[in-house]
Amino acid sequence: MFTVIASMFIGVLTGYLFRNVEFLQRISASISWTIFLLLFLLGISVGSNRMIIQNLSSLGQEAFLLAFAGTLGSILAAWFVYRIFFKAGAKP
Repeated sequence: MFTVIASMFIGVLTGYLFRNVEFLQRISASISWTIFLLLFLLGISVGSNRMIIQNLSSLGQEAFLLAFAGTLGSILAAWFVYRIFFKAGAKP
C-alpha cells in the first residue's frame, strides 16, 4: 500500500517539476484511455472470479459503504481545503 501511495506522490512531484514540458501536456487523452483499459481489465478479472460473483450481494453492500464513506470524506476534505485556501477574500 505504501508503495502505491509513494508512487503516486513521486508522480505528482515529477509532474510538477516537468509541468512546462510540451510532451507531458499532450498525453492527457492517452492517460484517460489507459485508465479505461485498466478498469476494463479489472472488470474482466472480477467477472472471471467465481468467489466474487457468488458473494456479490454481501460484497456490494460493503463496497457501497466504503464508496459512500470515501466520497463523504473527500467532500469534507475538499470543503476544508476550500475554506482554508480558496475562500474569496482570504489572505494568502
